[in-house]
Amino acid sequence: MLRLQNLVFALTFVLFLSCGKEKEQEFFGKQETPETTENPIVTKGKELFEGKGTCVACHKPDVKVIGPSISEISKIYKEKNANMVKFLKGEGEPIVDPSQYEVMKTNFSITKNMSDEELQALEAYFYSFN
Repeated sequence: MLRLQNLVFALTFVLFLSCGKEKEQEFFGKQETPETTENPIVTKGKELFEGKGTCVACHKPDVKVIGPSISEISKIYKEKNANMVKFLKGEGEPIVDPSQYEVMKTNFSITKNMSDEELQALEAYFYSFN
């Protein structure tokens, strides 16, 4: 009888742990894209997005906040075969949400000082969402 109780307890414990992971992901949302964990350029782009670039203040992966979502931006840039790096340098026209262009222009002081490699990493991070 004691062995059966131990077995039931062990199975319940394992089941409890596995359910906890799903709830955590459900609560916190999308953690990381597979590309982020496998591609160092995308990882660098994510670091810039969340840190030096301060992009995370206005852009979220799947939800429009102040600016359009990352998914929306990357989708439109792909569809129009547009140059995201050129835009981040302040040299391109706004194609995603022109009404927010004046707000975005203030951030060009940050992105204009980034290297081409950093801007390409940001672009790769955006494209990892589609």
